[in-house]
This record gives sequence, structure tokens and C-alpha cells, in this order.
Amino acid sequence: MSLRTTVGVASLALLSCAIGALYFLRAHGAQPVPEVVSPEPPGFREALPAAKPANAAAAKSALPRGSKKAAPPVDAVLPLRAGEVLEYTANVSQLNNVATLRLQVAGRGTFLGKSTWHLQAFAHTQNALRMVFELDDQFDSYSDAGTMTSLQYEMHLNERGQKVESIQRMTATGKEPASPDATQARVLPGTRDPLGFMQYVRNVDWSKTPEVRSPVYDGHKLYDVRARIKAVAEKVTVLAGDYTASRIGIRVFDAGVEMKDASFTLYLANDAARTPVLLEAVMPFATARVELLKAK
Repeated sequence: MSLRTTVGVASLALLSCAIGALYFLRAHGAQPVPEVVSPEPPGFREALPAAKPANAAAAKSALPRGSKKAAPPVDAVLPLRAGEVLEYTANVSQLNNVATLRLQVAGRGTFLGKSTWHLQAFAHTQNALRMVFELDDQFDSYSDAGTMTSLQYEMHLNERGQKVESIQRMTATGKEPASPDATQARVLPGTRDPLGFMQYVRNVDWSKTPEVRSPVYDGHKLYDVRARIKAVAEKVTVLAGDYTASRIGIRVFDAGVEMKDASFTLYLANDAARTPVLLEAVMPFATARVELLKAK
């Protein structure tokens, strides 16, 4: 398997963007730049905060008397919180803290007529690795709030001297219009991007579901990704503290063939937020450990 393919596979595991960006050795590069707030895409409207009714009766009474309009459907309960920020550090082989990763839930809104989460990831190389490979990448996902299927996936890459912008509108039919600055990415129905896939995995009730699978588009290629529960209560120690976590094995298939030389293990804390606390990746050229540093 080529280096580029391996990188794409790594990105699927998501804390993806850390491993994927770390090894995305294209002939690009850049001077480090500060993280900036990217403008929301055309058509995205941020949801206005609203007080939640104390009970179902209160919710019903909020409708005008005599109204025939049904109450809006409630999203499946997702362990997402607008403003959540998760900070990670990446260790590769014998090198510690060679990269940082920040995952955040930027907000909730409406995009293409659907209730949508705006998810973000920021990856930066550090210390010795930065001397040979400067990387400052940002990833943005606009994912359906109920299913976490991808509506739009953006990569704002700044690697070893050159910036690359990629904005891709997901389409299963090829008929959905894309904005002037976006290109259409033809995908299977139900496709998630790496950020949406991470949140999807967090939402699975692993006590009842032994395995899930999903088409995942990493910005370059469409994969079949399968996640299976390996342990329901395992002790994990990371820089952020000690956790009891569910251990999830992630397998990646390309055109029906499993990627045998890359494997991933994700640990989700057994807390209300199902916080991703650790990702372990084994690849042909290195092993990586991405562990939670801080949760806000």
C-alpha cells in the first residue's frame, strides 16, 4: 500500500486528522499560520439558542392554539455539546509530542435545509518533526445532526510551503447544486466524513450493537469502515487522567479488500459524553498514540 493510501486510511480513524495530516507527505508545505475562523458556507444559518420546555406538555402548549403543525422532530440524543473542545497530543514511535490535535464542536445550525453540526479539527506538528515537516491544517465538517452523514467537508491545508483549499459538497445523486467555491464529491448514501464518523461512533450504544459500518470519504477516496466493540470496560491512562473506556477496533476496506497493514484502536470513555480519550494506530512505517490532553 502506498504512503498516500496509508495516510488516507489513517485519517479515517479520525482523531483522523492528526494521523492523516501528520503523514500527508505531498509536495506541499507552508509557513506556520495562526488558526483562523473560516467563514460559514453559503446557506448555513446558526441555530438560535432556545430554552427547552420543562416537559412534553409544555412543549405541546408552545404551539399556537388550533395549529395543525406538528412539533419539529427531535434529533436522536447525541453526546455533542456546542463549544466542546478536546485537545490531544500525538506520539509517534519513540518520539513524544510530535503533533497536537484539537477537535471542537463549533456550533449547531441549518445547512441545505437540514439541522447540522459544524465540526472542526486543527492539526499542527511540533518539536523535532516540525523541523522537517511543518504542518498547520484545519478540517471542517458540516454533518447532519441526526445521522452525522456529511453534507460538506473542507480541508484547509498548510503544509511545507504551500496552502491547499478543498471544499467538497457531498452528493449521492450528482444533482445537488454546489456553491461556486465548492466541488461535488460523488459518494454513497449515508457517507460520513472522518469528523462526522468520529461523532457517529461516539453515539453508538455499544452495549447493544457489536459492530457498525459506514462509507467514509476522507476528502480523496471513499472507504468502507467497520467499527467493532472489543472491550466494554478497560482501564486507560492518558495525560488528561485515568478513565474506564470502551475499546473499539476499526477496520478499513478499500474496494472490498481490508487494509491489512494498518489497524486502529479507539478508546471511548464510559462517561455521559463518551469522550474519545485515546487512539492507537499501527502502520507499516510507524506506530502512533494520540491521547487526550485536556477536555473543555
